[in-house]
Amino acid sequence: MDSRKSAGRREPESSIEAVSGWIVGRLPDSWFEGAPAVTIDHEEILIVGRLLAPDLGDEVDAAAATAAEAGRITRFREETREDRIAIAREGQHLFGRTISWGAEVGNSRQVFTNLSIPVMTRLRQSERMVLDTLVDSGVARSRSDALAWCVKLVGTNADEWLLNLRKAMETVETVRRQGPHT
Repeated sequence: MDSRKSAGRREPESSIEAVSGWIVGRLPDSWFEGAPAVTIDHEEILIVGRLLAPDLGDEVDAAAATAAEAGRITRFREETREDRIAIAREGQHLFGRTISWGAEVGNSRQVFTNLSIPVMTRLRQSERMVLDTLVDSGVARSRSDALAWCVKLVGTNADEWLLNLRKAMETVETVRRQGPHT
């Protein structure tokens, strides 16, 4: 049983709507073009906002554009550091999850801080051989990197299926919230 529930304390509200609403209300309007993208899992809330693109004029090559975008993201990161830390502390207290940050501009995206969570799993020999092949071929540095590579590959190739599964889970959560409360 969760000690927070048994002690009579209410768990922090952490639906995507509640978290996103709080974040949009808390952030300075000048930081991002529109509302930031908010991604939530069990341990972390990731906030990634779109920055105003630098004005480079009409004729600029791809390398200059990429460098300007990287510079814009770096400037944002440095200029907002103290305020982002304060907002993260507030949000972490409210929602019980680590708050991480990122920014995007043009075709560039950078996540500044985010968690890397160890995950234990039991793999049979045939599954370990897949990871070892990725390591031996130089695709990954370690079994851990190989497993992360596999997860990214599945996520990329199963986006629609995963999106449908997440929508179904949201529907279940909505129905659960509408049920009787103990």
